[in-house]
Amino acid sequence: MGVARMKPRARTGLIAALVALAACALVAALVAWFLHTHERIEHKQPLPPQGEAAWNPLYALRESLRADKVPAQTRQRLEPALFVSAPGDTVLLDGDPARLRAAEVDALLGWVASGGHLLLRTPLPAGPGVDDDDDAADSAPEVPPLLRRLGVEALLPPACVQLQVRGEESHVEFCDGWRVQLGSGVSPRRAWGDAEPGYAFVRLTHGRGTVDVATDYDIFGNDQLDEPTHQALARQLLAPNYGRGSVHLVYATRIESLWWRLLRDGWMFWSPLALLLAGWLWRRAQRFGPWLPSPVASRRSLREHVRASGALLLRRGQAPLLYDATREAFLARLRRRDPASAALAGEARVQAIAARLQLPHYLVREALTRQGVQDRHVFFARVRTLIQMRNRL
Repeated sequence: MGVARMKPRARTGLIAALVALAACALVAALVAWFLHTHERIEHKQPLPPQGEAAWNPLYALRESLRADKVPAQTRQRLEPALFVSAPGDTVLLDGDPARLRAAEVDALLGWVASGGHLLLRTPLPAGPGVDDDDDAADSAPEVPPLLRRLGVEALLPPACVQLQVRGEESHVEFCDGWRVQLGSGVSPRRAWGDAEPGYAFVRLTHGRGTVDVATDYDIFGNDQLDEPTHQALARQLLAPNYGRGSVHLVYATRIESLWWRLLRDGWMFWSPLALLLAGWLWRRAQRFGPWLPSPVASRRSLREHVRASGALLLRRGQAPLLYDATREAFLARLRRRDPASAALAGEARVQAIAARLQLPHYLVREALTRQGVQDRHVFFARVRTLIQMRNRL
C-alpha cells in the first residue's frame, strides 16, 4: 500500500517520524562537527580571596610556616607579653614602627637583647616617589624611635634592588619603602644596597638577638608568596631563629574604604540611582526664560461656532434676534408637518397647535409672543418651549 493510500492518521505519524529522524541526524552531525573542530582546554581562573585571607595579608605565610612544622600565629596587635619570655621566637612587624608606644619599644628591644629575632619595615611613603633626590629627602618622614635606637640615622628616597635566584628570572624588590641610612658607628651583619643611597635591607645585632630592617615586607603578602623567588627570600629573612621557637606575625589592618568598595563593586546599584537623580535634577532645574504655551489646536466643529455666535449675540443684547430665529425654525417645521394649523392665525392657530402637541394653551401662546424677550429669564423660558414644541412635531 503506497503512501497516498494510507489513512490520514498513519500518514501523519510517518511524516512526524521522518521529521524526528532528520532532526536527530542534523543534531548528530552538528555535534560531530563541533567535536572535530574544537579542542577542550582547561583554564584555571584565580578567585578573589575569601574568609581570613581577604583581610589578613600574612595568612599565606602563617599557613606555610605551619605546614613546615613551625608554630606561627597572626594578630593585629603586638602584645609583647606573648613572647618576651621566649628568646627563641621571631616577631615580624608588618606595620609602621612609628605607631609603637614607648613601653612596646622597650619591651621589644629587651626581648631582642635576650636572643629574639625582630623583623621591621620602614614607614610607608606618603605618596608616589619623586625623581628629584633633594625633594624626596625633604619629604622623608622622621626616623621612628625604635629605628633610631637601633642606629638608623635617616630615611632616604625609595629605590629598587636587583634579586637573582638560581633557576629563576631576575627580580627587583624593596621598591616602595624608604631606604635606611645607618649612623657612623653602626656596622650591619648583612646589608643589601649601598651606604650612600641607603640600604634596602640591613641585619643588625642587638645583644644576643637580631633585628632585620627592610624598606617593605610586601614579599610576605598572600598574593606574592606563591612566587619561588619570594619564597626563597622569605626563608632567608626568617633564618636566624627558624625552627627554634614560634613566629609571631603582626600586621596592620588594611581595610579598603567603604566609598571605594561601593564605587568599584556597587556600580550596578548606584549607576541607575545616579541616572534617576540626574533625571530628577534636570526635571526640577530652573528654566531660563518663560514656558512656551502649547499651540492651540484648530477647531472645525459647527456646533461650537453656532454656540459661540449665540453667546456673543446674547451678550450684545440681541435676544430678540435669537428668539426670532428659534420661532421661525418652529414655524417652518409646522408648515411642513401641519400646513392646516400653520395657515391659521391668532387664537385659532394657538388652539390648533396646543391640541396637536397636547400642551396648555397659555404655554403655546406665550411661546409665540415676541414681546418681553429682552428679559433673560423670559427669553430662556420661551426658547426652551419653542424647542420642545418643534421636537414634538
